[in-house]
Amino acid sequence: MGASLLILDDEPLNLEIIGEYLIDTGYQMTFFDDPEVAWNALDAEPDKFDVIVMDRMMPKIDGLTLLRRIKADPRMQHLPVIMQTAAASPEQVSEGLASGAHYYLTKPFRSDALLSIVRAAVQDGARWADVAQRIANHSRALALMGEGSFELRTLEDAQALAALVALMARDPDPVAMGLSELLVNGIEHGNLGIDFQTKTRLKSEDRWQEEVLRRQDLTEYVEKRVRLKIVRKQDEWHVRIEDDGDGFEWQRYLELAPDRAFAPNGRGIAITRMLVFKDINYIGKGNVVEVRFPAVGSASDPVTECKGAG
Repeated sequence: MGASLLILDDEPLNLEIIGEYLIDTGYQMTFFDDPEVAWNALDAEPDKFDVIVMDRMMPKIDGLTLLRRIKADPRMQHLPVIMQTAAASPEQVSEGLASGAHYYLTKPFRSDALLSIVRAAVQDGARWADVAQRIANHSRALALMGEGSFELRTLEDAQALAALVALMARDPDPVAMGLSELLVNGIEHGNLGIDFQTKTRLKSEDRWQEEVLRRQDLTEYVEKRVRLKIVRKQDEWHVRIEDDGDGFEWQRYLELAPDRAFAPNGRGIAITRMLVFKDINYIGKGNVVEVRFPAVGSASDPVTECKGAG
């Protein structure tokens, strides 16, 4: 069975168009034209849906208000939301992204654009759900560790390690999501040299994971690793992640830039910074990043600023 989509728009014609665009995808679609009814469905079964496709301008509850309500609920805060709207000024896009929309579509949109964004949201949601399940399955004994070093090279390694390290956090779920984003970035952009434009194309063609697996086995990449070192300092864990790549223009990706709002990728670091770590400290050319988070049992705020490099 395909992913389950909640599709909300107060215009029946728009719902019909989206349904036609996605009819052959295998996704399970549930349509709503009333935001209150949609919220009640989410509230009753928060695990039923994998992705939300939602209009921004609606009566009763506007899209931004509903989006903030969803993101404020711990049961749904990692649920990917695609905001589709005619409100497409840079300020409006920035407001939607800052409110928690992982993806943005402006009306009218083509079927291939919708499919590309929905596919990316489904894949991201599945990855975050997998990390959360790994957390639930591991032992809390790791909280006793004082420091540790790890090496990894694959996407599977990244998800497993993010879940493992997050067990040491006071609030493990968002930390796991954030570390997963940083580790995956080190693998795909750092070690494997997949830049933003290439990933956008691969995502639109549904070949991103295939290309990652192909490159991992190439001679020039097979020996490259991502290294994670974690050290406990009083009631905080300090994490350093380093890859073997040539770095990237990390400054561009710390904010949710409107010019990347319509692409199926390019928002992971900014979302991590917004939802998990208040700041992300990249060093030098960008192949090293440091963050910190409160340890299990600490009394500090679970979302903290990252340690500066000086």
